[in-house]
Amino acid sequence: MATQTSTNPESQSSNAIVRAIHRHYSDTTYHRTAETIEREKTLMFNIPFNRWAMFPTAFIFQAICGSLYAWSVFNDPIDSFIYGSVTNAATGKSTPAAHNAAVTFYIAVGCFGLSAAANGPWLERHGPKLAAIVGATIFFLGNMIAAIGIYTRIIALLYFGYGVLGGAGLGLCYISPVSALQKWFPDRRGLAAGFAVCGFGAGSIVLAKIPQPLTAAVGLPLTFVVLGCAYFAAMLACAVVFRVPPPNFQVNGMDMYRNKVDKNGDPEANASEKAAQDYKDPGANMVLSDAIFSTEYRIMYIMMLGNSIAGLVFLSRLANIIKDIFNKDEATAATIVAINGGFNLAGRLFFSTVSDRLGRKNSFFVMLLSQVVILASLPTIMEKRVYWAFLLVIWILTSCYGGGFGCIPAFLCDMFGPSNIGAMHGIILTAWSLAGVGGGLLFTEVYNHMLATGYTVKDPTVYSANLHWVLAVACVGFFFFLFVSTNIHDRLLPKAKGEFTRLRVFGRLVRIGSFGVRFVSKADEDAEWEAYVDKRRAEDQTARSAASPEVGSY
Repeated sequence: MATQTSTNPESQSSNAIVRAIHRHYSDTTYHRTAETIEREKTLMFNIPFNRWAMFPTAFIFQAICGSLYAWSVFNDPIDSFIYGSVTNAATGKSTPAAHNAAVTFYIAVGCFGLSAAANGPWLERHGPKLAAIVGATIFFLGNMIAAIGIYTRIIALLYFGYGVLGGAGLGLCYISPVSALQKWFPDRRGLAAGFAVCGFGAGSIVLAKIPQPLTAAVGLPLTFVVLGCAYFAAMLACAVVFRVPPPNFQVNGMDMYRNKVDKNGDPEANASEKAAQDYKDPGANMVLSDAIFSTEYRIMYIMMLGNSIAGLVFLSRLANIIKDIFNKDEATAATIVAINGGFNLAGRLFFSTVSDRLGRKNSFFVMLLSQVVILASLPTIMEKRVYWAFLLVIWILTSCYGGGFGCIPAFLCDMFGPSNIGAMHGIILTAWSLAGVGGGLLFTEVYNHMLATGYTVKDPTVYSANLHWVLAVACVGFFFFLFVSTNIHDRLLPKAKGEFTRLRVFGRLVRIGSFGVRFVSKADEDAEWEAYVDKRRAEDQTARSAASPEVGSY
């Protein structure tokens, strides 16, 4: 019977889109010629490339991306410039006539995550240097359009410029150095990820101090022009350093991420060697679509949502809580927020570095459990107005929030290999966007509803009401996290007889089952892994022989 093919143009168009999306998320191979690989061994002026050069350039690059977190300093100046100000007769203070500039941040956060998710596969196919340059260019254009929008007092241009284009450019920029560092530092994946993303936290602290004096000197529209040009120049200088390792690169006796090399245009030049690597590390060349639709990845997405919700939703109101609930002045609130940013930065570096020794899952266990306990205790602390206890738990909460971003790239590499880290990291960042946009809107709705029913900003209940659902989301994230495997070995090794679950303690595999708790030695684990790889190789060879009997076994 002949196969029926749809002649409906609308149906064919829909199928073409589905196929295009499938191809986009399936092929992430970065093809380079031998000449390109040779050229990437040096920087400008024939300076030999060293992998450690990635650390400072990635930090600076991420710090500029972190300027997004400093957006709040623009809210009142932009609103006053576009809508004008009104003066309170009783206090004599001027405030903006409307408050719409803050929407720009929510748009940017949403586009940040969507861009990282959509462009991750493209990044892997074209390399971190081109991705960083393209992302920086889009961010630059966004700043220029934002400046025009402010100058012409058209808020829609600001939303499109900084919100849509700026957020999209920053999303691509954010994942570019992180992806490369995970490939260059398999021996220090946690440190590499933490050092890169802590730059994002540093940028929110340092760059927040620049707009106010710059605006006083050149005016608000030109501030975006000056900052946009300065950011663009610095990002291009950093992007020149970004690259991925050459094929078969090793460090400290550890196999590195490897790329397929086209020698003289022959795509099969290294086929046999590539096949051997596929068996040695089944996650290294895993198809992206298989990885992102796996159960483990979906669980990690929920885990990341639970880790992000408190930091994005509750801590964004920290200055207001300090002033309204604990009756501190504006200067004190600003100081506390700045210190809190320092704990965000420190958490990113501390937990990611410790995870190299403690293990990714154990590190996330500490971070998520700490957040659940703190969120459960915060309503009581705020009700009693115990200021020192509030600061203590908030700074721990912030460190755990930042630590999640420091550990997640390395955790993904451990689980699925480094081949698709840019794409997988980008997709999982949409959990951050969802927490920021959806959580932020829900928090604001509940907050305004409480004020409308008779509560005042001085009443802790307006925040406690939100803490209940924030705690619920964090608990869901923690619950699902318990079912996450630790790395490729844990995910693929067959379960022992009677085994319920498994975890790692300081890198050592621990099985839990009807037999109790069983610690597995490194030698036994390696032997089990080799047996699994041999079995997989034999099964594949049998399948290939059955499919092509004329070729015979090999």
